[in-house]
Amino acid sequence: MERLKAYKFRLYPTEEQEIFFAKSFGCVRKVYNLMLDDRIKAYEESKNDSSKKMSFPTPAKYKKEYPFLKEVDSLALANAQLNLDKAYKNFFRDKSVGFPRFKSKKNPVQSYTTNNQNGTIALIDNKFIKLPKLKSLVRIKLHRPPKGIIKSATISHRPSGKYYISLLCREEIFALPKTNSAIGIDLGITDFAILSDGQKVNNNKFTAKMEKKLKREQRKLSRRALLAKNKGMNLFDAKNYQKQKRTVARLHEKVMNQRTDFLNKLSTDIIKNHDIICIEDLNTKGMLRNHKLAKSISDVSWSSFVSKLQYKADWYGREIIKIDQWFPSSQNCSECGHQDGKKSLKIREWTCPICHTHHDRDINASINILNEGLRIKALG
Repeated sequence: MERLKAYKFRLYPTEEQEIFFAKSFGCVRKVYNLMLDDRIKAYEESKNDSSKKMSFPTPAKYKKEYPFLKEVDSLALANAQLNLDKAYKNFFRDKSVGFPRFKSKKNPVQSYTTNNQNGTIALIDNKFIKLPKLKSLVRIKLHRPPKGIIKSATISHRPSGKYYISLLCREEIFALPKTNSAIGIDLGITDFAILSDGQKVNNNKFTAKMEKKLKREQRKLSRRALLAKNKGMNLFDAKNYQKQKRTVARLHEKVMNQRTDFLNKLSTDIIKNHDIICIEDLNTKGMLRNHKLAKSISDVSWSSFVSKLQYKADWYGREIIKIDQWFPSSQNCSECGHQDGKKSLKIREWTCPICHTHHDRDINASINILNEGLRIKALG
């Protein structure tokens, strides 16, 4: 089955190429903000006069007034319009998403997306990449060759100062052979994941491990910000502040990369070895309101792990069964089904008063999740 798959690589642009990327980021941001402003005005006018129909401009409309827009890739500007259309549709479909907001130059990540048309995006000698509107080739760190046809490319600039490219490729992905195995997963904080086969996956606590160093570097950043303000300097012009800001951003990026690597490896291992994966449908947003646990919950990235499991299951012919978040997985005895009532988080082990089976709280919960998932599958 053909699927779209993204590959992310590091770019090493020259100074001239960095200037081009900065122009592209700025022009895409400008067009997006102009289109959003025009849409807001058109919406206000249509509310006052019901006979008027809303007409939305295209990026070409702005090129006469802003000739510098011609210097960048026109497909990048067209994609800005598509992104705005998507943001509008998301808002009207689900108001909790929020109304589209203007893009800021201060945004930590700047990016633009362009499309591959007749080979305008191409890898050269596994060392360089050809991009639309750029006369010179950009050096790329190709740690694995992408398969399939390149459809589009997103170039981004991180707060750490690093440049990345994400290549979206259409490729043939084949289902994995059947294993005739099912697994239940209970997600936790002390242990990241507890599997129904008794395996416990350690929570690496990536942010906590880096916390001491992060605090030290962030204090240094605050001091440099204060020094710059006392001198009456704009923070954008304060070189020492900007240098320290990149140091802090690199630490955050390192934590993010470690976490992403861990989640990718774990999710791939589970998908390879099991046909059916049963997991709780957790309300992570609601749980983050608990200020005592919010930091730990944010660090373990449950929602990211579940989304990785989901798309990999779709790719490789596996099935994810989500269990209702209110299912009493910790209260039931997985051996006889007796419901023993709520237990405080301090209780990590208990013995069923009916069948006298001694349970590890988390392993028992994962077995119950597996049994409930298989029951749901059998029903329908």
